[in-house]
Amino acid sequence: MRERKPAMLLVHGAWHRMQMWRKLIEQLPDDLDVRILQSPSSAPVPASELGDLYDDAHAIRAAADAVDGPVVVVAHSYGAAPANQGLAGSANVVRIVSLAGFQLDVGESMLSRSEGKRPYYFGADHYDEGYFEMTDPVAIFYPDLDPAEAKIAVDALGPQSAASMEQSLTQAAWRTIDTTYIRTTGEAQVARFGPFAKRAHRVREIATAHSPFLNRPRELAELLRQDLADVEKR
Repeated sequence: MRERKPAMLLVHGAWHRMQMWRKLIEQLPDDLDVRILQSPSSAPVPASELGDLYDDAHAIRAAADAVDGPVVVVAHSYGAAPANQGLAGSANVVRIVSLAGFQLDVGESMLSRSEGKRPYYFGADHYDEGYFEMTDPVAIFYPDLDPAEAKIAVDALGPQSAASMEQSLTQAAWRTIDTTYIRTTGEAQVARFGPFAKRAHRVREIATAHSPFLNRPRELAELLRQDLADVEKR
């Protein structure tokens, strides 16, 4: 049994900001040390100042290293890519939970999974300015949200660094750190996440689209409690 309870570090996905976790945090145990961070690749800064995948990885590693004790890292969607890049070799990260995440391997990038082709919703109009704009967020992220709530979520999105989608991993933490994959079974494109789930030690499921932290925060919190309980038993 570990002498100290693990902290939880939440890593958001592309185009998002760290405020997206608010509903989930309200459902997590009151005594849980929850940490959040803003990834540089979608930070509220001028587009020319957006970071890349490696900047995100560095920020995630720094946030994990700042915890004096064990850490469970929960990474959503794109966030799983820099998390796996940055957390390789971490001494205190005891589990990575990949939430509908792109659990990439060394040499893979977000765009390499689609043979370098940009999905239609990347909005390439601003590529020369160094970023992508999500052009169909309701269909991709929030199809099962109430329209009013979906509008709030969409309004909170920002530009995403183009470099972050093109850069490849040079290391992959899932190869050495215990990993859970949470598969969103209500997602139209769920099949694309199958290869990533196979890279995890265990798979859990939640019947929502891509953003259960907004649509099913209580159910998602229950799944994460299972990971916390598993870790505490070690």
